Amino acid sequence: MREIVLDTETTGFEPGEGDRIVEIGAVELIGHMPTGRTYHQYINPQRTMPAEAFAVHGLGDDFLADKPLFKDIADDFLTFIGDAKLVIHNAAFDMKFLNAELGWLHKPALPMDRAVDTLMIARRKFPGSPASLDALCRRFGIDNAARTLHGALLDSEILAEVYLELIGGRQPDFALAQGSAGSTQQDGTVWRAGPRPVPLPSRRTAEETAAHTAFVTAMGDDAVWKRA
Repeated sequence: MREIVLDTETTGFEPGEGDRIVEIGAVELIGHMPTGRTYHQYINPQRTMPAEAFAVHGLGDDFLADKPLFKDIADDFLTFIGDAKLVIHNAAFDMKFLNAELGWLHKPALPMDRAVDTLMIARRKFPGSPASLDALCRRFGIDNAARTLHGALLDSEILAEVYLELIGGRQPDFALAQGSAGSTQQDGTVWRAGPRPVPLPSRRTAEETAAHTAFVTAMGDDAVWKRA
């Protein structure tokens, strides 16, 4: 199963008010394991950077001035993500911006059901606890010391580690198919096996049963096995 862990940086909160994407970072997972393939792109937003956004990610007008426009990188980005699930922290935010940018180019929107929202998984798994990326790094002991500013690729790499912890570790199903006993599904729920329809037959032989009975009898009436 191929998944893309993805993050964006933007000029603000609302594409409908003129905000744009300025950075995309993405990490490829195959079978919940990083492959080493990544996607990273800075983007010229064709507008000035608000001070509040600059304080978050440090991407200023001079730095972004010579970067490509979204229309110049859209096809490469879509090729990289392919039809994979998109693992995103607070997916509604990033999907809103990606679909706005694609819509302005008259390209099809990315369906919301492609997104796996790690924020929602964390809130279901740890109700009432902080669920920010930094908080989850502290919970799982993930080193995020390099995260002095938000950066799309670094945040994607960190989120990939957080996601793997949220679903049960780097090999959540111990190389078995998803749905194995106790595995955490992508929606945060836990699947557990029910009882066998037909109990397995005993593997104890008649000789072993007789030997055990004789052993317990020899221990006297106070043997704990006789009181159980």
